[in-house]
Amino acid sequence: MTTATNHPTTKKPPLSARVLRRTLRGMPERRHDVAREGGLVVPAADGSPLLTDHYFPRAAGDFPTLLVRSPYGRGIPWAPMFGMLFAEQGFHVVLQSSRGTGGSGGTYAPWQHEAADGRAAVAWLRRQPWFTGVLGTLGPSALGYAQWALATDPPPELRAMVIQVGMHDLHGFFYPSGCASGPFALENALVSVVGRMHYGRGTLAFARAALRLQRHLRRITRTLPLGETYVPGLGGRAPLLDEAMARPDPEDAHWQGADVGAAAARAAVPTSLITGWHDVCLDQTLQQYDRLRRAGCETSLLVGPWTHNSAMQQGWPDVFAETLAWLRAHLCDDASGLRETPVRVHVGGRQEWRDLADWPPAATGRRWYLDGAGDGTLSPRAPEGAPPLSFRHDPADPTPSVGGPLLSRTAGPRDNAALEARDDVLTFTTPPLTEPLDVLGTVAVELRVATDTGYADVFARLCDVDERGRSVNVCDGIRRLDPAAAGGASGPAEVTVAMSPTAHSFAAGHRVRLQISGGAHPRFARNTGTGEPLATATRLVPVVVSLHHPSALVLPQAGPEAEGVERAERAVRTRSQTKKAFMPSTSDR
Repeated sequence: MTTATNHPTTKKPPLSARVLRRTLRGMPERRHDVAREGGLVVPAADGSPLLTDHYFPRAAGDFPTLLVRSPYGRGIPWAPMFGMLFAEQGFHVVLQSSRGTGGSGGTYAPWQHEAADGRAAVAWLRRQPWFTGVLGTLGPSALGYAQWALATDPPPELRAMVIQVGMHDLHGFFYPSGCASGPFALENALVSVVGRMHYGRGTLAFARAALRLQRHLRRITRTLPLGETYVPGLGGRAPLLDEAMARPDPEDAHWQGADVGAAAARAAVPTSLITGWHDVCLDQTLQQYDRLRRAGCETSLLVGPWTHNSAMQQGWPDVFAETLAWLRAHLCDDASGLRETPVRVHVGGRQEWRDLADWPPAATGRRWYLDGAGDGTLSPRAPEGAPPLSFRHDPADPTPSVGGPLLSRTAGPRDNAALEARDDVLTFTTPPLTEPLDVLGTVAVELRVATDTGYADVFARLCDVDERGRSVNVCDGIRRLDPAAAGGASGPAEVTVAMSPTAHSFAAGHRVRLQISGGAHPRFARNTGTGEPLATATRLVPVVVSLHHPSALVLPQAGPEAEGVERAERAVRTRSQTKKAFMPSTSDR
């Protein structure tokens, strides 16, 4: 048996952590009192000192270890949410500041040292008398990225990972459409860079930086050139942002090593994935899940009704329960809190949780065609001989963004009434539904589109319109058009705009609505209409976008046939595999 309670640096957790811990509701009963060794110096791969805090149960005995590596400091919220809560439940918790952040030495680099520094942290753990050789990792966002970096060459002690609203590809965060030529996720990029620059300097410093960005945001996003106007809002130049804007191509040498997602394709470490339908990391999380399943790795997936931030706030009781059960099962041989199905998703509209055998579930792609009469309807039949529908997008008065997967407080489902009243937003709506319509999977729009200049983005959004006419966003996506194909000289280009996956039930009496516009600003940087580089562009040119027929919204519709296929697949899986435990149940909302 080992204990660290007699170490000379052992103290109570910080007062701020203890106070915040008392405010966390819905937590399980505490099993142990908690002690802390603070400010430990752990050598990085090159010897740089990494400041580290160690939380542990005040009890004799052997306990597994959790490693949390963060560029956002070791204080609030990680100290109470990870350090204290998990130590109370019987874990050693090691919180470490990444190099160049939170007082750690060396120069901060978003990905260049993550894997090696993670392995160095494990090497240090091996020398600690309380380390039993049983290791897990956990954490959200960039803390999830650190886990994937370690998993590129996992140490033998690593028995489980929990990736909470986490990413694996930094280029994909800045350019979420997956296209090298744009659009750039401007607002999320600014907020993320502010966090990386200032969060580890303390809560007050971060709050000041966030307020400064808020004051400058409109000017930054409305003034050219973007590469100069952002500087006052961030309090200085940000090399990470400069390089991201200047190097949109994921194959550029700058991004070498930035995508650590390949670790999931060969992973053998049991991994729990947690995200939300309005999380900025939703698409990357679902890519991780698909790779893990294809690799035959034991994995689980929870998708809640959350944004990136609310998953760790309002959703924390559910997220904590999922995380604790997974870690106990794989580090403590206690699977009593787990359930059988690998996937649990929250279904919007119905406001209920649904257990699934896999993601995406079996579904039938149903097409709803954009009307040809100009009356804004969605029809199950394609129009014949109808003229195209057009709108004019002016980057000097860009179509605003409303809700969706953002890092700000305006994220998530929002009323789209003001947005849909604009002349540069086309809407297409079904008649009131006579029965519920369940949509589970990836939504897409198949368009035949042309422009007068060749330079345009197409933003598509699915909304749920209730009996009162309130239109609320469900999911969306954006695509930058190829200037050579969309200029109209050889006819309209065939373009598919993929939206983020969703699980949503449209109630009887509600209507399905599709929005089509030329952007969502400042969530995405405007297409200037000139083809000039993002950071140095100085001119704005309007564009007319024309939608030709047939163009259609494609919904992955769950129904009796799809559900029957899923039941059959589940039965085959149950007969052919040894039953595995997956995720804990969470209370219905």
